[in-house]
Amino acid sequence: MRLICLADTHNEHQNIPIPEGDIVIHAGDCTDGGTINETKKFLEWFSTLPHKTKILVPGNHDFYFEKPENLGNIPENIHLLVDQEIIINGIKFWGSPVTPGMENWAFNRERGKKIREHWNLIPDDTDILITHTPPYGILDEIDSGLSLGCEELTQVLPLVQPKLHLFGHVHNASGSTKQNGIKYFNLSILDERMRIMHSPVIIDF
Repeated sequence: MRLICLADTHNEHQNIPIPEGDIVIHAGDCTDGGTINETKKFLEWFSTLPHKTKILVPGNHDFYFEKPENLGNIPENIHLLVDQEIIINGIKFWGSPVTPGMENWAFNRERGKKIREHWNLIPDDTDILITHTPPYGILDEIDSGLSLGCEELTQVLPLVQPKLHLFGHVHNASGSTKQNGIKYFNLSILDERMRIMHSPVIIDF
């Protein structure tokens, strides 16, 4: 099964070549302001991709998906995961858009108990975990060296032990690594100056 994975496209999706594959996964920040028009344009584009399965996990810029009344407008061939699971060919995917913070961003949750409530929902037999935030200390450093990832997510990962953890959010930390049997991918396409600097990641799973 070939996965095509990307994140943090911020309205630049039509300028990004998308490789062929079975499943395309977007790990958040498909828009920049989360407006109706931005979201509609992205969803129209995403829904027409030829990949058999399309998975979308929103990010902190994607305000449109916070409103329950908007969720009925998602094209039927897009699987929107907001603290939800989808099973494809026996492979269990779990997606969550929450990011740590107290600012006025979409899906922000206070660090500590509030955000831990979301991570506690992740089934312990999850194969592929998709979050917008990185875990703390893994592909989450900004230029100053400060880590922006989620400490509580880092604590939950050894209990879940997904085979893959896909995320974005911290643009300058795009890349991959493997620790304690888990493969981590920061899928950010744009850098901090909103320039297209990376390509979608191809994973044969």
